[in-house]
Amino acid sequence: ASSPDEEWPEAEKAEKLARGAALKWASGVFYRPEKLEGLGHYRRRETQRNSSIQSRLKSTVQSYLEGVSAGLEQLRSAAQEVQSVCQDLGAARWALLDSADHFQGLQQMRELMEEHVQLASVVQVLPQIFSVHEVFSHILQLLHGQHLLEAHVELMMVEQLRDDILSQLHLRGLSSAQATVLSYFSGLQDLNESLAKQLWDIVGSSLRLVREDPVLFVTAVRIIEREEKIDDTLLLEATFLPPGRPKGWRQKFYQVLQDTITGGRFHAPRMDAEGPGLAKHLAALQKDIVSELRVVKDLMVQCVPAHYNILSVCTATLHQALSSHLQEILREDLDKQGLFLLLEWALRVYHSPEMMGHPDLLPEVDVSALDPLMSSELVDQAERRYVMKVKASVFEWMQRTLEVEFKEWFREEEPETDHQGFFQSALPAIVMQMLNENIQVASLITDSLQQKVYNMALEELEAFLGRLQEALVQCGKEHQQDRAVPKFYISHLLAVLNNNLALSNSVSSLHPDTACREVPASLQAALDRMQKKATQLLLEELLLDLQPLCLQLPSRKWLSGSQLVGSMCEVIDQYAKDFSRVRKPVFTLLLAESELLVANQYLRALLQRKMVCKSREERGQLCQRLLQDATQLRELFCGLGLDRSQQSLEAVFALRELISLKDPALLSLEVVGFITKYPDVSDEHVSTLLDIRGDVSKEVRHVVLEMMAQHPQALPEGYRPIFSTILVPVPELPFCLRKGKCA
Repeated sequence: ASSPDEEWPEAEKAEKLARGAALKWASGVFYRPEKLEGLGHYRRRETQRNSSIQSRLKSTVQSYLEGVSAGLEQLRSAAQEVQSVCQDLGAARWALLDSADHFQGLQQMRELMEEHVQLASVVQVLPQIFSVHEVFSHILQLLHGQHLLEAHVELMMVEQLRDDILSQLHLRGLSSAQATVLSYFSGLQDLNESLAKQLWDIVGSSLRLVREDPVLFVTAVRIIEREEKIDDTLLLEATFLPPGRPKGWRQKFYQVLQDTITGGRFHAPRMDAEGPGLAKHLAALQKDIVSELRVVKDLMVQCVPAHYNILSVCTATLHQALSSHLQEILREDLDKQGLFLLLEWALRVYHSPEMMGHPDLLPEVDVSALDPLMSSELVDQAERRYVMKVKASVFEWMQRTLEVEFKEWFREEEPETDHQGFFQSALPAIVMQMLNENIQVASLITDSLQQKVYNMALEELEAFLGRLQEALVQCGKEHQQDRAVPKFYISHLLAVLNNNLALSNSVSSLHPDTACREVPASLQAALDRMQKKATQLLLEELLLDLQPLCLQLPSRKWLSGSQLVGSMCEVIDQYAKDFSRVRKPVFTLLLAESELLVANQYLRALLQRKMVCKSREERGQLCQRLLQDATQLRELFCGLGLDRSQQSLEAVFALRELISLKDPALLSLEVVGFITKYPDVSDEHVSTLLDIRGDVSKEVRHVVLEMMAQHPQALPEGYRPIFSTILVPVPELPFCLRKGKCA
């Protein structure tokens, strides 16, 4: 047998720990000799503590033993009860096995009972089933008498009866019997269709009925709502859906109402889509739409449930139908008036207080949340078509104006004058009025259309100026063939210059933005070309009258003293009087150009038909004549209003200084100063001037030309060329031998 220590190793361990703890405690208490006096006290105390612990241990062990005893007793009792239950269950099992045959009889009784219940149900509805056709006849009578609510109540009862029967058959899987039931109740389909037809006829006449007899319309809405609730209920149950369900009569109501609202008004005949016909059509649409929306807002809204949103539906329907209708109209080849009417109506009238912004419709009717009546792309397309139509019209009008103007040039009378006596014609006023009116009309639609028309107007004006210039050139060619045709050629040229100035001053007023008055560069260039061409033709006339006099320059007769320049002054003065019939900016220009022409022709004659002075006296005589002529011409132009600083005749005075210089050796310095002032002077011009002097040696000539080569000149900005247009004969080069030095 094993020792207790081997059976209970934990007890041994505990005893060792207790002994160790006791020794530790004793060594701590009795480490001094005087403490040994209390040894007896400590022994009694520890003995009492041990006795108390042993008593508690015995009590605890006793309590556990009693619990174990009670548990064992309960287990024995439970085992006995379980054995008893098993015996009872066995007896019940044998009893059930003996009664199995009796349960089959109960099943047959249950089936008979269910069949009895079904037959009882059928017996209850048999009177209703047998009276179905009689009810059909009564419903038909009610429908003919427009007793729609009563008819619908009976119709719902019959439908409910049929649906219940079909549902029972469906649950029992008797699908073959459903065809018989449907055949028996086949009259329901015709009655439903008859009722629906009356309902849609009522909805189709709703706008009239809500004014005259709203009861009928309200009845139709009530029936539609009943059917909608039945549809919702059946769809929620989702077990059996009878034939013909869901009817969706509310959706059909919206469809019929929308068809009624749109009607035939949005299908105008093609012949009414242009001009006055289109205006009448749009006016009728405006009147009808406002009238119908008033009826819907004031009357129909009260006849239907709030969740119908009937006013919003009608507004959106009209808006969409109108948008599609305008697109159809735009597919037609509308004229200018038709396009304008359509754009104005869609972009201005539609949103104005005269239509969708009418006080009677606000604030309930609001089309701002809907898509635009015309998309931005469609508006842009229509605007471009309108601009093309206007462009064709403007071109036609301008062409007629040009033809009239061209005929005016050949009339046997002077052009008309304004209150200041300046020549003019009606052309600028006609052209500007026509362009301005079209731009102002476009401003009634949109800013973008106004800008498009403005751009077109400038393009057409530029093209018109080109055609006017061509006509002026044609007139000039005919005048060259016969200077008597036109009779008042110069006067009409002056009128053209005044007209061109009037157009130039008026162009800026066409711009839609008053803060932006800048004339486009291309148009300004066309105006400048027109002015330049008319000025050129006038100067050609002046040149034709001056040329016979210039041909006499220079000559011995002229040198000895003649009235040649005096005659020139008379011609110039006569032209200046004509030029006074143009406004000041152009008048000053004509004077400056005329003075340049005179100076150029005078110098041309002097240089091209050079006269070589044979002596100092003759040279002095030439200088005196040049001084007198230049002074006389300068005083003439100064008297006409042209400042000396603007005159080119100063070149004659400068040329005279070169000729009058007494010491030829100083010519190189004088020539450098001369070419500095007139940088378009060439070597040939200087050589010709040296030839005119008649006293310049080859060496001096060589020095002068070398000096010119060393001081090349560039034309400064704004310089008016004088000599570059004067061609002088090229002097013949002397023949040179090989290795010889050329003079």
